[in-house]
Amino acid sequence: MRRVRIPLIFVLAMLAIPSPAVAQLASAAVTAPQAVTAEIREQARGKLKSFYAARAFAPLWTQAGRIGPEADALLAWLATSDIDGLKPKSFKLDKLHETLAAARSGDPRDLARAELKLSDAFARYARDMRRPPKLDMTFLDPRLKPKKPDIQAVLRAAALPPSLAHYITSMAWMSPHYVQQRGLAARARASGDPEIIARSRINLDRARVLPGPFTHHIVVDAASGHLWFYQAGKQAGTMRVVVGRPETPTPMLAGMLQYAILNPYWNIPVGLVQTLVAPRILAGKSMRSLGYEALSDWSADPRPVDPATINWPSIAAGEQELRVRQRPGPSNSMGRVKFMFPNDDGIYLHDSPDRALFAASDRHFSNGCIRLEDAATLGKWLLGRSIRTAARTPEQAVPLTAPVPIYLTYFTAQDGPAGIQFRADIYNRDGKPTLPSPFKGEATRP
Repeated sequence: MRRVRIPLIFVLAMLAIPSPAVAQLASAAVTAPQAVTAEIREQARGKLKSFYAARAFAPLWTQAGRIGPEADALLAWLATSDIDGLKPKSFKLDKLHETLAAARSGDPRDLARAELKLSDAFARYARDMRRPPKLDMTFLDPRLKPKKPDIQAVLRAAALPPSLAHYITSMAWMSPHYVQQRGLAARARASGDPEIIARSRINLDRARVLPGPFTHHIVVDAASGHLWFYQAGKQAGTMRVVVGRPETPTPMLAGMLQYAILNPYWNIPVGLVQTLVAPRILAGKSMRSLGYEALSDWSADPRPVDPATINWPSIAAGEQELRVRQRPGPSNSMGRVKFMFPNDDGIYLHDSPDRALFAASDRHFSNGCIRLEDAATLGKWLLGRSIRTAARTPEQAVPLTAPVPIYLTYFTAQDGPAGIQFRADIYNRDGKPTLPSPFKGEATRP
């Protein structure tokens, strides 16, 4: 059989002429992104148009001519949005599913329509999740009071992370405490027990007010006795804390930490002067040996009072009041530092020399203030420097570079061996008794 030789140049020329199918695919690969962008420009309206215009109408949910897996993650959240206290039907999930199904054809118009529908649904969902709940929490700074964010702000936040898929699947627009409490609320709903569901919703609303990503803030949970601090949306550290006893509960507050005081005095509450200081003096202890000093009043410039001139039996009986403070030193109840945020309850965070209390499973021992297991680490994070100082001057005020939001909250819901269970409601804030079966009435604390 004779072999026919075909000139190489002819072969190359033939290869350079693509088939119609190849040409169509090549054209689509080149034009699809631009076509989708053009369709978004054409279809977008209102605040969605403003958001997309700021990014030159580049898609958020569409990559390489298809809708990414983050869309399915969003639909899963929307389908269970009743857990968040919302109505899934308000998101018109059937029509959203139809829009996404049409977009799988790769048609630029359908892709743009799905793109805009997803952004609209996500923005409405995220905004409604941030709605102000009915909550017994005092917001000391109006900037911290929950309010629905702007649609454009919601979408801009979603566009910032390197992975939209991770942002959506991890619900990163909410506090990690909300994500945890939402998971517990889902278990509560599955239990079908109205009491469990009601308590979990209370806990979920407490988490709802906490800030989401890109914030510098502190969270203190008075139920478990834990503190977390966050920077740029990530947990920067955690520690155990001692919080208020049942008779002197740590309140639910949201405020701004503004400064630290190194080598602090401890201004002893009047009630403790009666029940703690006076009995010790009457038992033969001296004010000097205890590191205490009596003062004339509660002004900024009080005069010292000679302990020998004080009617201690009258103080012990509650017939007179006296201002007493403990001088800075190793045994001072404030330790080396206290961190201040303005509030009428006199609540602040402080160091503590009594280290044994942090090992206790139940850490409700204070008069309402928060004692820190690791004040040095928190101080370095807040101040950018060590809290140690060579100067012995009492009450050295060190301002923070910028105020840091702090949230004092109360989470009784927690993970248990068989699902959701509840810590003891030591402050009686849940409005419900300890739950019966399936948790057998047990209430645990970490």
